[in-house]
Parts: sequence; structure tokens; C-alpha cells
Amino acid sequence: MKKLSLFLLLACLGMQAQETKKSYSFSLQQAIEHALQYNYAAKNSGLDIEAAKKKKWETTASGLPQINAGLDYQNNFEIQKSLIPAEFFGGNPGEFAEVAFGTKHTMLARTTLSQLIFDGSYIVALQASKTYLSFYETSKKKTDIDVREMIINSYGNVLLAEENIKILEKNKTTLEKTLFDTEQTYKNGLIEEENVEQLKITLSSINSSLNYTKRLKDISYNMLKINLGIELNDQLTLTDQLESLTTSNLDLALTGSTFEVQNNINYQLSTNFVEQRTLEMKLEKSKFLPSLAASVNFGYNAFGDQFQFFTPNQKWLNYSNLGMSLNVPIFSSFGKTAKVQQAKIALEQAKTQLTETEQKLKLNYQNAKSDYEYSVEQYFSSKENLSLAERIEKKQQVKFTEGLSTSFDFTDAQRQLYSAQQSYLQSMIDVVNKKAALEKAIGQTK
Repeated sequence: MKKLSLFLLLACLGMQAQETKKSYSFSLQQAIEHALQYNYAAKNSGLDIEAAKKKKWETTASGLPQINAGLDYQNNFEIQKSLIPAEFFGGNPGEFAEVAFGTKHTMLARTTLSQLIFDGSYIVALQASKTYLSFYETSKKKTDIDVREMIINSYGNVLLAEENIKILEKNKTTLEKTLFDTEQTYKNGLIEEENVEQLKITLSSINSSLNYTKRLKDISYNMLKINLGIELNDQLTLTDQLESLTTSNLDLALTGSTFEVQNNINYQLSTNFVEQRTLEMKLEKSKFLPSLAASVNFGYNAFGDQFQFFTPNQKWLNYSNLGMSLNVPIFSSFGKTAKVQQAKIALEQAKTQLTETEQKLKLNYQNAKSDYEYSVEQYFSSKENLSLAERIEKKQQVKFTEGLSTSFDFTDAQRQLYSAQQSYLQSMIDVVNKKAALEKAIGQTK
């Protein structure tokens, strides 16, 4: 009975796991769109914007009317006493009587309305809150750009692994047939055993590469799932093919685009940083200005020797007042001046960093452009080399089968073919990845 219950429990858990498992099917563009919404970094970046909006309102609200209310209670269990001449109460001259002023219980209910009228630092803080929000909005764009490039790379790695597995399995099938025919020829005494052994070595190498690539494929899928923001146990199918994806990314017209450094997200972030440093300097300067605030107070006092504040007979005494507060900084032993100078130095450093960023981005664009052009050249070159390597390997296979060439010649042709296959696959993925890097450098994200 216990075994049956355990079996039913495991079955229920298995059914529940199957129900929660989701299936996804994405083209590259669909994968990018999904990641921009569900990628963990993209989601957190969006939350940063929401937090910055709340921070902006917090800053704005600090200069708007503030209303506070309070209730104070005091129990004077031992009232402080004072001495007064006893003759005031009919006593003897020269004597003093102890008199207690006050009541045992005191309660105060109050309400205060305060309003900031002028403060230079508040004005700067409002400007800074806008820059603060703009920084996180720009950071979100940068995160989206990084996520886009990351998805392109990880999507391509999965396609590369899948294509590599197809080629290795095809090579394995072809080599196994050749090995079988060679073994039969060896058994008939027409060739040396060394020819068989050489083919076995090549087949063993292919099997090892195939097993490694299959494991790499699983890792690549899991990495793509993480980047997409989906669970590792979810089913994922990719609808794009590596060759068609490569063909769609052959666009040398992109290299003729005019590079505008202002479109680069990193330049925009550096510009925002300069704005922040400028506002910090304005903030320190604003501290030389006076500040003015006003407040209105309204409340009630109640006193008694018994705690009867919430009874109908309790008498409450009201009060109210209007206050103004003017603060004028006069002399700080040059402390404020030193802070202004520090902020000015930080601003100069930010401007220097902006210039450095601009130069680095221009260099990065040149490198990305060169890498993309080279990847396109390598793609066409590798494609042609693969075609040549296939013809050479096929000729050597015929010669080897007919006994016109040695196993070393045939093995060398095979290795050349396998190398050409890997180079061709790598050239295709390089075209996709290098174009994504160039678009990122230009500021083109779609």
C-alpha cells in the first residue's frame, strides 16, 4: 500500500512538472523581442527607470507643502516646585513657601504646515532629478543593445553547434562505409593493414569531436535560455537556419554608413555623466545663496491633575502661529569654496573622459567595420575553399579505393576537408556576430 501511494505521488509530481514545462519556437528576431521583455538584466533595467521616476517625485515633493500632525502626552508624576515669600500667603516675613506650578497630566495636539519658499539647492536638485532619470533611461537602452547582441551571439552558437553535428554525422557515415570497404579489401589481401588502422584513427577523432559538439550544443541551448529569460527545462526550438541567417546579414552597404559618435549609447552615457558633474558644481555654488521657508502651526493644549483628556468636560486651549525662517550663509572658512573647486575638478575630469570615450568609440567603429568586411571576405573564401576541399577529398577517395594512392594521402585530404568545413561554419557565424558588433558601434539597433 505504501509503495502504491509513493508511486501515485511520484506520478502526480511528474504530471505537474510536465504541465509547468513550456515550449517556445523563435526566429532570431522573435528571440530578440522576447529577450528585450523577459531577459533578467532588461527587466531590472526597466525597474531602475521606475525607481528613478519615484526618486524624481521624492525630490519634487520636498519643495511642496508639508503637513505634519502629532500628539504629545506628559505625566508629571513629581511636579517641580518653586520657593516664594511666605508672607504672600499670610506667613511670617523672611520665610518661604514651596509652591508647585503645573498639573500632573499634560497633552498637546498639534498640526504644522510648512512650505519652502526659496532654496537654490532645491532648484538644482530638480534639474538633477531629470538628469538622474535620463541616465537610467539611457542605461536601459544600453542594456537592450547589449541584450540584442548577446542573443544574436548565443542564438548563432546554437545554430553553429547544430550544423557542426550534421556535418560530423555525415562525415562519420561516409567514413564508416569507407572503413568497411577497406576492411573487406584488407581481408582479401589486396591492401596493407596500415590503411585500415589509419581510417580507424580518423573515425575515432570524428566520434570524439561529435560527442563534444553534442555536449556543447546542450550548453549553448541552456545559455540561450538564460539570456531569453526562460526556464532551463523549457522546450526551445529555433526556426532560423545558419546559412539563411548568414545570407541575410551580408550587407556591405552598412560599412559605407556615416559614423555619428553621438548615436553611440556609450557616448550618450558619458554626456549624461558630464551633465551630472555640472549640476553637482551648481549645487555647491547654490549653497552660497540664502534660503527662505515659512510654517503655520495650530494646536490645542490640555492640562489636568487627572487623566480625563477624552471626556466631554476636558477643556482644551488652542494656539496658532505663523513663522518665517531666513538662513543667510556668511562665512564658512572657505569650506564651501573648496567644495566648489572640487566639483569643478570633477567636471573637468568628466569632460576629459568624454573626449577619451569619443576617440575610443571612433577607433572601435573602425575595428568593427574592418572585422565585418574581413568576415564577409572570409565567408566567400571559405565557401570556395570548401568546394575545392570536397572535390579533392572525393578524388583521393576514388584513388584510395582503386589502390592508386596511399592511406596517408587520403587521410590528408580528409583532414583538409574537415578543416575547410569548420572554417566555413565559423565564417558564417562570424558574419552574423561581426555585423551585430558593427551595428552596435554605429548605434543602429534594429
